[in-house]
Amino acid sequence: MTFPIDMSAYKKLSLDPSVTELTAEQEADVKANIQLCRDAIVFFTACGAARGVSGHTGGPYDTVPEVVIAEALMRGSDKVLPIFFDEAGHRVATQYLIAALRGHIPFEKLTEYRTANSGLPGHPELGLTPGVEFASGRLGHMWPFVNGVAKANPGKAVLCFGSDGSQQEGDDAEAARIAVAQNLNVKVIVDDNDVTIAGHPSEYQKGFSVMQTLKGHGMWVDTGEGEDVKSLYTRMAHAVRTDGPMALVNKRVMGPGLPSVEGSPHAHDVISVDDAVTYLDARGHTAAVEYLKAIEKPSNPFTFKGSDNANKGATRGEFGKAVADIVKAMPEGERAGKVFVIDTDLEGSTGIKAIKDVAPDVYENSGIMERGNFSMAAGFGFNDPEKQGVFATFSAFLEMIISEATMARLNYANVLCHFSHAGVDEMADNTCHFGINNFFADNGLEEDHHPVRLYMPCDVHQMRALVNQVFHDPGIRYVFSNRAKQPPILKEDGSPMYGEGYAFEAGKDEVVREGTAGYVVSFGSTLHRALDAVETLKAEGIDVGLINKPTLNVIDEAMMSKLGKAGFVVVAEEFNRKTGLGSRFGSWLLERGYTPKYKYLGVTKEGCSGLWEQMPFQGLGPDGIAAAVKELAG
Repeated sequence: MTFPIDMSAYKKLSLDPSVTELTAEQEADVKANIQLCRDAIVFFTACGAARGVSGHTGGPYDTVPEVVIAEALMRGSDKVLPIFFDEAGHRVATQYLIAALRGHIPFEKLTEYRTANSGLPGHPELGLTPGVEFASGRLGHMWPFVNGVAKANPGKAVLCFGSDGSQQEGDDAEAARIAVAQNLNVKVIVDDNDVTIAGHPSEYQKGFSVMQTLKGHGMWVDTGEGEDVKSLYTRMAHAVRTDGPMALVNKRVMGPGLPSVEGSPHAHDVISVDDAVTYLDARGHTAAVEYLKAIEKPSNPFTFKGSDNANKGATRGEFGKAVADIVKAMPEGERAGKVFVIDTDLEGSTGIKAIKDVAPDVYENSGIMERGNFSMAAGFGFNDPEKQGVFATFSAFLEMIISEATMARLNYANVLCHFSHAGVDEMADNTCHFGINNFFADNGLEEDHHPVRLYMPCDVHQMRALVNQVFHDPGIRYVFSNRAKQPPILKEDGSPMYGEGYAFEAGKDEVVREGTAGYVVSFGSTLHRALDAVETLKAEGIDVGLINKPTLNVIDEAMMSKLGKAGFVVVAEEFNRKTGLGSRFGSWLLERGYTPKYKYLGVTKEGCSGLWEQMPFQGLGPDGIAAAVKELAG
């Protein structure tokens, strides 16, 4: 196909930062480039929406004026490092567009945005996509790194594109102080659009000002209108030609000119196909409209033996519903003194919005501040069995709160943590958003006086039973859930294994299928895939069993005895093979004198993007698990 927007109209301008103002002709060219790039971003991010892989339109769409001017300044001066460092990694569409404009990838490649094996994941990754020159990691982590880049490139202005969301992260405060103290030639260009995933910072963080905060760290700050192209150029040129750390805070409504989502948190995510069609049609891009309409959303081709494939449910959503029911049952005048729930701008994604909807008196919208939010929840539950803090974010961000979790443990805090998006299943954001080092949370001492428990249920029924059982327990409880919906696990007679009559017992491993040859041990999203493998192997004459281990860091001695006498044990999990359950389980067996044949499967590779494709890519589909069993059983 031919890219349906004529990108040859883009003018490769060279702008000299020593010139303080644009000519009328240059201004017209810059504006034309901005509009063309915005049209392209709407189109190819909507391709992701049409294919069901989601993405982000508003962030990259917003910052096109800054990017177009920066690209021209990089071409016009050898004093600007020609890399578009961006600490809002979800604005990756910018990086792909620049890679195409610079000739590293064809424009047609952009239509594969976020699809599996396309090399265009949801965050930029170094070495994966031609023309992408850095890996952003997670939101708000780039500026400290860019400080080092500036140190290594004296005489160059180094640009770091930021946002009012990324500026909420604590890393940026430290980075600002370092930049000022060492007079680093870093230019931080902040899109201040007053929108994050769950709302407006001006409403949920009253008192916070990007400009005042940066000034307080000693930064020179220039605030202006991001959509005023002439003024924006003058401000950016001044920053580039002036030595030392500077911040340009660009005010704008999010998604200016985008139908139905302008100024809304909905603009943060990918634009809908319908809205994109309306926008592109009004812009005269008929071919782009027809291309979008013709995209067929691919479906997951897998069904799984032993599971109720017709009734998949989101465990991450069920966590919030289960907690909401517990809180709702408390006397309205008393519950705020017993439970405190804090959000990290991910309330819909982590499911805890359900709590806010029924009990807003116990709920606090907060910003993108995982460390501070976790510690506040833990502080609420400080050394008091009658109080429970509740905290939620993505599993990938668990690594950010380890030090705070240690302090909470030492202070006997009671906090129920929900870390959703665990593992890799349906993670188009790709490697930096993989929640695979969850066992880092289990870093207390064996003789600790305050318990730390790690839990991961396999379906919505087990999630509800688990939450009901552990909600009032003391200590720090980490409950993990997947991004993808899970099919309920069935008994051999076809009834729900975790349905009516089931009671969760913390620390107990559960037999899903008996076997005489050996066992697979699994949990979470990997369990139903393991069950499919087990059912297939049984039909082939290999009588392998399956164990569900929903309490990840507690040894079930009775189960260890059972497994120790088996012919083999295969642990299959969606966590990092270097740090997950499998890296411990073999030692647990050996310590007890058991020596079955042993193998463990986990995440070993950087991601392939896409959705359901991630699990088989890691060898964690039913075929991969069955092959591991056959290797030991043979």
